[in-house]
Amino acid sequence: MRLSPVFLTVVIASLAYATPPEMAFSRLLPAAPALAAAMWPVLPTVLLGTVCLFLMIGLSLVFPDLGTWWTAAGIVAVTVAAAYGSHLRLQRERTLFQVRLVADAAQQVVLSPMPRRFGNVEIESLYIAAAAEARIGGDFYEVVDTPYGVRLLIGDVRGKGLPAVGAAAAIVNAFREAAYGERDMVDIARRLDASSTRYNAAFPPDGPMERFATALLAEIPHEGRRIDILNCGHPPPLLWNSSKLRVLESATPSPLLSLAELIGDHYNVDTFDFAPGDLLLLYTDGIAEARARDGEFFPLAAWMRRQPPTPPRELLSALHHDLLRYSRGRLDDDIAALAVRLSER
Repeated sequence: MRLSPVFLTVVIASLAYATPPEMAFSRLLPAAPALAAAMWPVLPTVLLGTVCLFLMIGLSLVFPDLGTWWTAAGIVAVTVAAAYGSHLRLQRERTLFQVRLVADAAQQVVLSPMPRRFGNVEIESLYIAAAAEARIGGDFYEVVDTPYGVRLLIGDVRGKGLPAVGAAAAIVNAFREAAYGERDMVDIARRLDASSTRYNAAFPPDGPMERFATALLAEIPHEGRRIDILNCGHPPPLLWNSSKLRVLESATPSPLLSLAELIGDHYNVDTFDFAPGDLLLLYTDGIAEARARDGEFFPLAAWMRRQPPTPPRELLSALHHDLLRYSRGRLDDDIAALAVRLSER
């Protein structure tokens, strides 16, 4: 692929030499340095333009009535423009590389690497940013092993860009501290809400809309057999076992983060059975709202029912593959997911 400008030059020169002058294939020579600008650095692009210029002069010796000077002037002009275009492209690539380095550092803060196993709890994670060059957005998750059990957090900050990343970081950092220090998940939720509210006060959102976040807290006691869930306006998890798929809806939804002052801080914890072999999927709304070309949403529950018994890693790999295929690689929102399986001790 990177040698295609050379191949193009050879093909054009060969056709110009082997065909009658009236066909004037030599006039296509400026296309070679133009193509080189899209993939080559400045110096090779200029060198190829120089080669094309000398080829044009050589062809003029064989075919005197070829219109050499007009084509030569075109080669020179296109080569100069191509060299400048190559310079701008390299500058953008360097800038994008630096942006990705910063994004990778931010990702380590918000989405730090986590072990795949906490005792008898197997966990895998998936994250896909809607903007590939950003690497990270407003979705977040975290898992910690505490004296009270394995505690999980997944959520989604309304909005995009650095403000959303900052709000996600504030929530995740608050969870990392509160998960170890608070016995009750309600107290953890209150601390997350307070942290989110403080961040929004320090960095107000642009426009009239308030910045808020959905979040879901889960706790799996070390002895297993159950899972406690506190849902702050987040999509409900899916629990799959050998017999059926359950949607773990909360009996009484809890307020979204940053909205407790407006609608009250009445949090509710729901308890569900979680037996060895069960597979739990926590996800953000970017998965359920992924659209096909015809506008249909991704049928997550139906997709989950079709999956065979599989480890969490393979489940998320299949989900990643099928999401990209369903949306044809065009995701409109960030995506995060946690797959959790309780194994026998």
